[in-house]
Amino acid sequence: MSKGQVLVLGSNATQIGLRGGGTATVGQYLNETAVPALALLDAGYDIVLATPNGAKPHIDAVSVSVDHFGGDETAFQRAKDFFASHPAMNDVRSLRSVVEGGLDGFVGVFVPGGHAPVVDLMQDHDAGTILRHFHTAAKPTALLCHGPVAVVATLDDAPAFRKALEEGDDAGAADLARGWIYSGYRMTVFSASEEKIAEEQVLKGELFFDMEKALRSAGGVVSVTDKNFASNVVVDRELITGQNPASDQAMADALIEALDRAAA
Repeated sequence: MSKGQVLVLGSNATQIGLRGGGTATVGQYLNETAVPALALLDAGYDIVLATPNGAKPHIDAVSVSVDHFGGDETAFQRAKDFFASHPAMNDVRSLRSVVEGGLDGFVGVFVPGGHAPVVDLMQDHDAGTILRHFHTAAKPTALLCHGPVAVVATLDDAPAFRKALEEGDDAGAADLARGWIYSGYRMTVFSASEEKIAEEQVLKGELFFDMEKALRSAGGVVSVTDKNFASNVVVDRELITGQNPASDQAMADALIEALDRAAA
């Protein structure tokens, strides 16, 4: 018997803009999607995947590597097979249909990382509606790597907030974030120093803003590790955030612990 349904908010973004013009190809990270999802299934929970337009998320090719699975070929293959063929990864709903169908039946929500959420989820109205529900109901809300930036979708005008970040308008961003529901929450996210490495080695260009700045501008109390790509998970009330791809299992463990505790 299932312990309950966990909603997974995926992204449909495949490109992200860079300073000076041009774009980089992005997507969700394979391990950040599959590791927590499989852990939830193994723990007895069901998962429902939803994206802004209802299409299956794109996996960033850079993430399709055994290195993100500690060199474990078996775990790597299981993740690839899971994303390719498991019904939960292919019976995708739109965020709008999930909102219209009602959110009370979900026991928790999870947002995977990769750069993709920075493009769509962080300014998606339906994503904001969903996250506000889980905040108000104090249900476990877990976000990984770049996924934590999705929490700014709960702002009254998230697109304007994102635009202010792109333009370097710190005062404007802060003004738009007044009264944010997560203001004062402790959280973590893909660090500015980790982003520099990603920009140089993967994106081949500079983003308009880093994730630490985005969340601090909104009012989050952001902390990251001194060592790049070291696992780090921060829990504050219902909010569970993981810093980077290496935090996938630790974040999954924290989410499952919170779900089990809520059920008890």
